[in-house]
Amino acid sequence: MSDSENGLPETNKAKGWKPGKRDAFFLAFVAAVVVLLTLGTGERTTKPTPNDPTHQEAAALKTRAACLSCHSAEGVHPQPPHHTKADQCFQCHMEPDWAGAK
Repeated sequence: MSDSENGLPETNKAKGWKPGKRDAFFLAFVAAVVVLLTLGTGERTTKPTPNDPTHQEAAALKTRAACLSCHSAEGVHPQPPHHTKADQCFQCHMEPDWAGAK
């Protein structure tokens, strides 16, 4: 027996999904995040590691201490004052091909 035969009002049957304003805003927000992340992942703009014996030895060790032996405040070529204190130099500076980078 249907609802109309029992004297009850007919219930709405499941209708297709229709996006509302909130759905459109959410989808636009997700699209904006994807676009910003895509545009923000460009090529690195940091200086590449020079190909000389000093840097080849330091790159082989792959440690911050090896880099800071020359690039500390007291070193031969100190980092600029605004340089980050990250622990992994090759996270920003491209590891050279001659050091086994892929």
